[in-house]
Amino acid sequence: MAGWIERLPRTGPHSGQGSVTGGTSIKKSQTSRFDVAEHLRTPEEMAAYLEAVIEDAPGDAARIAKALGDIARAKGMTQVSRDAGLSRESLYKALSGERSPGFDTILKVIHALGLKIHAEPVGTS
Repeated sequence: MAGWIERLPRTGPHSGQGSVTGGTSIKKSQTSRFDVAEHLRTPEEMAAYLEAVIEDAPGDAARIAKALGDIARAKGMTQVSRDAGLSRESLYKALSGERSPGFDTILKVIHALGLKIHAEPVGTS
């Protein structure tokens, strides 16, 4: 059973025969960080995304704020900050996901995004 190890080709840094790829180089693939804001194009997609985050993390205010930040970036942070009556800097901080913004800020941002809050009794959806 151990004989299969001896039959393996000896390559690599300690074999004197080059790399484990037999002397050929492997090209590294380039990846980029996924940004959901790049994929939120319509008001319906934005609303569905926010709804999904709220359902997935109902008590996580910072995560919901981060989702609002994603939507704001998709719409354009400058315009959203103008419509919400907040500075861009304070909007970025409030919607970073690192803290929970005040409810008044959330309401301003939701309105500026053209979204609305919908309430229904628990267990009826």
